[in-house]
This record gives sequence, C-alpha cells and structure tokens, in this order.
Amino acid sequence: MNRSKEERPDVGTLTGEDVAKHNSRESCWVIVHGKAYDVTDFLPEHPGGPKIILKYAGKDATEEYEPIHPPDTLDKYLPKEKHLGPVNMETVEKEVKEESPEEKERQERIKNMPPLEACYNLMDFESVARSVMKKTAWAYYSSGADDEITMRENHSAFHKIWFRPKILVDVENVDISTTMLGTKCDIPFYVTATALGKLGHPEGEVVLTRGAKKHNVIQMIPTLASCSFDEICDAKEGDQCQWLQLYVNKDRNITKKIVQHAESRGCKGLFITVDAPQLGRREKDMRSKFDDTGSNVQNTSGDNVDRSQGAARAISSFIDPSLNWKDIPWFLSITKMPIILKGVQRVEDVLKAIEVGAHGVVLSNHGGRQLDTAPSGIEVLAEVMPVLRERGLQDKIEIFVDGGVRRATDIIKALCLGAKGVGIGRPFLFAMSSYGLPGVDRAMQLLKDEMVMNMRLIGASKVEELTPDLVDTRGLATHTVPVPKDTLGLRSYDPLITAHQMIKSKL
Repeated sequence: MNRSKEERPDVGTLTGEDVAKHNSRESCWVIVHGKAYDVTDFLPEHPGGPKIILKYAGKDATEEYEPIHPPDTLDKYLPKEKHLGPVNMETVEKEVKEESPEEKERQERIKNMPPLEACYNLMDFESVARSVMKKTAWAYYSSGADDEITMRENHSAFHKIWFRPKILVDVENVDISTTMLGTKCDIPFYVTATALGKLGHPEGEVVLTRGAKKHNVIQMIPTLASCSFDEICDAKEGDQCQWLQLYVNKDRNITKKIVQHAESRGCKGLFITVDAPQLGRREKDMRSKFDDTGSNVQNTSGDNVDRSQGAARAISSFIDPSLNWKDIPWFLSITKMPIILKGVQRVEDVLKAIEVGAHGVVLSNHGGRQLDTAPSGIEVLAEVMPVLRERGLQDKIEIFVDGGVRRATDIIKALCLGAKGVGIGRPFLFAMSSYGLPGVDRAMQLLKDEMVMNMRLIGASKVEELTPDLVDTRGLATHTVPVPKDTLGLRSYDPLITAHQMIKSKL
C-alpha cells in the first residue's frame, strides 16, 4: 500500500498526535526510540505476525521492541522511505500501566534478593533468577523442548560419570589454561551463544563480553542476540577473542555477507548451528506468552505461519531447513575462519564432519530445546572419542561439548573424555539477569576456583594431564542406571504446568 506524498508527514519533528492517527491495519505507524516508522506494508511480513505490531499502532513500541530486536533491525529491513523521522516525545501520550499484583510481588523479591556473596555455585544464580526475572523472560531462558527430559538429562548425565583420582601427585601449582581453535584462554570453557540477552538485562550480550574479557574466556556471538553484532564486537577490548554462531539464512548472499563481515571484525571461529532446521516446541515458553489481550484487529491475512511460540518462532523464521552436507564446502570457500558444526549428536556425523573438512564439532542438543530425548553431549562424547582414537582421527578435529555444565567437575569430566572445551550458556544468563556484570564475574570466578580445587583433588596439575583413565564411564552405558538425587537442580527447576493448573492459578 503506497500512500501519496500528501499523506506523508512534512520534514521535521512529528508530534504524538500525528502518529496516533495512524492506528489501523490500513495505516500503521509506530514509535521506536523516539522515531516514527510506517510499518503498514510490513504487517503481513512480520515474522511475529501483525497482531503484536497492531497492539502498538499509533503508539510508542520501544519497550516491546527493544529486548527482541537488535537496534539495527529497522535500518536493515524497513525501506528508508518508511522511516518518518523524529518524534517530539513530550507530545506522546504516556500510557499509564497499572502494576499487576504479580509484578508488585516480583519487585518486592528484587528488594530482598540475597547478596551476591551468598551465591556459591551456578545453581544459586538460577534460583535467584527464577524469583526476580519477569515471568516471560524466565520462561524463555529456562524452557526446554516438550517434556524437558533432555534438558534435565543434560545435567544429570554428568552424575553418571565417576572420578578415579590419583594420589601423591605434586599439585601445588595448577595451570587450568588451555588453547581452543588456536586461542589461549584461562579456563577450558567459553560463553556459548544464547538469544535475547536484553530479556535478562538492559545492556544484553555486551555484559557477557565484558565478563569474558575480565576472565580471558572466549565469547560466542549469537545470531539472535538482542544487541547488534557490531555492538558486541565494539564492546570487546584489545585482542579479546570472539566466535560467531550462525543460523544459516535461506538467502545465501545474506549468509555470505554476515560471515565475511564477522571475519573482517576479527571473529576467530564460525559455529554453524546444524540442529535447528525447525525450532522445537518449548511449551513453558509458549504458555507464558499465551495472551489474547492487545489488538482487537482480527487476523484476516490468511497466512498459515505458526505464531504460537512468540519471540522464539518469530526471530528464527529466516532459518534455512534445506541446509545439508553439500553446503559445507561452500562455507569453506567463503571464509578463512575455522568452521565448526554446532549440534552434532552421533558418532557417524562426527566422522562425516572430518570427511568434509570441518575444523571442529560441538556435541550438543541445543540445551534440550530441540528434540526431546536426544542424547546429552557428554554421552555422545563418551561414544565418539574411542572411535576417533581407534581410527587415529583424534587430532583431526577439535571436539567441544555444551549442555548441562554446572560445575567445574563437569568441565573436568568432559576434558578427561577428550573435549577441548565446554560451552556454558544459561548459567551466565541467570547470573547477568540477577546481578548484572558482577554476577557474571562471580560465576566465572567460582568456576575457576572450583576447577583449581578439583584438579588438585583428582591429581592433575594441568589440562594435558586430564585423561580417560581418570574417569569411570560405565554408568553411561544404559539410561536405567540410578542417578543420585540432585537437590540443587530440582530446587532451581521450574516444572511444566498443565492447562488445568494454569486456569486454576488464575481463579
């Protein structure tokens, strides 16, 4: 729908009244960060559907927009002629939002948060985050696929592995540093990619960038970050190492541009996500977003797009489900960055990754957010490494693991089995959401302290001494082996609720 020049605003500052007139499907303007945008033509194309935009038609949509969209989204996807210019925000009618009883309770819990020093492990941050985060943000961060069996198994699988400690080893000086993809780092973990950082903290992923710098660990930049890619790159200091996590766009020209821009900004690794041709159903997240309030405009667009999963589905609609093994040589041709396949879940695919020339794999099930009852990364690692050693391929590729890492003992177990390092995601989000940068700082320091202590106790003074003979993996052989009850994990875990319970809670 192209309106005539007479219907468009004159050059200059718009008023709130000017924008408020355009509050319908036929003419829809919104304000974001003090500027007006004509999004009428974009309504049918919006990945999240027209309803959420129409809810803010003629109004300031910044609060809803900011946590989900990087700041350069409108510049990238909305034609310049739809950028209507600055708005005098003093003339915009302020919506008076009545604070719900639930929000009042949350604010009270924030006032009574435990001091940061009371957090002694990563689970403590999760417990605090559960009580102080907004319900929808917590649901997005904490949810897993379907019955959340895999999400919980990721953590409990580590408990099936037991140590075989050495004694009388000189462990006065313990060195926990290592090298991952050619970069020296102070501890064998990296901050793995997690979406929508601003749901937990106003500054989003740049908080994690600063924490990673302080502790000399690598940060993986997510495709679906709340901050723009360049914002996260700009936040790094000196020779700080960053990797790029990539969801492959259906438009390969866009993909190529993203990859080569990341390389030009100094990224040292390209992690292609291969376990998400479609997003899994995260029912906890879906249920928290179920809301019929807002726009009264009926959806008459006739599209069949599944909008039920809110932000998760909306921001990922560009992902190419046709991505396959034949695409890997193309990626190798467009960049000099090492290429790592993120989301590998079987031995055969690790062997195929070596065959096609990939530099590494991440054994991962997407934090239990994709296929429920998929194996945990640590279980797959225990299967993979003996096969690689048998074939003399253990040095042909770097193996990483993510999912369920909550203790330095988990990191040590992964390294003993042959991983180069582990990815940690949710715990740092929870630390950031609860305490900001000081929380991230403490979480990383706790892992370092645990790592040194447990290296001493297992009888290893450096990472190279972490070998398979230091662990007993017989418990991984079957899923029927009893696992010790994990009281910390159960206390933090937010179980699924049924529709009946949801209705009952509202009565």
